[in-house]
Amino acid sequence: MSGSVPDEGSYAGEQLGMPASGPGSMAPLWRRAVGLLVDWVIVQVLAVAAFGAQLGAGGAQAFVPLGILAVLNILCVTAFAATPGHALMGLQVLQLRRGAFPLQVVIRTLLLCLFVPAVLTDRTGRGFHDAAAGTVIVRR
Repeated sequence: MSGSVPDEGSYAGEQLGMPASGPGSMAPLWRRAVGLLVDWVIVQVLAVAAFGAQLGAGGAQAFVPLGILAVLNILCVTAFAATPGHALMGLQVLQLRRGAFPLQVVIRTLLLCLFVPAVLTDRTGRGFHDAAAGTVIVRR
């Protein structure tokens, strides 16, 4: 349930019909994590600079960066299929299931903000937030 390779001899994304490597292949966990880390640093800087939030503050201030992360994800992924962190790492969000992409992005983002669905993976190697939304992060 939490491994990124479903079976021995196969690769993450194989069950989704994706190539093993190169453009269009499923992004490895480390690239997705670094992309999220880049986005989180951007969010923290915006929270302090634009909203006067204090790093490590409790109460309502603790949710300012999370709210900014949600807005950043919804706007950037809907418009460009990537957040700044995704783009820096050469990644993009791909729609796997038919439907309204903006709605899928909202579902994906809300689950990402809960954190736990993002760190758990399904049998294809996708985070639960991507699996629930019908999306996957791939290499550009």
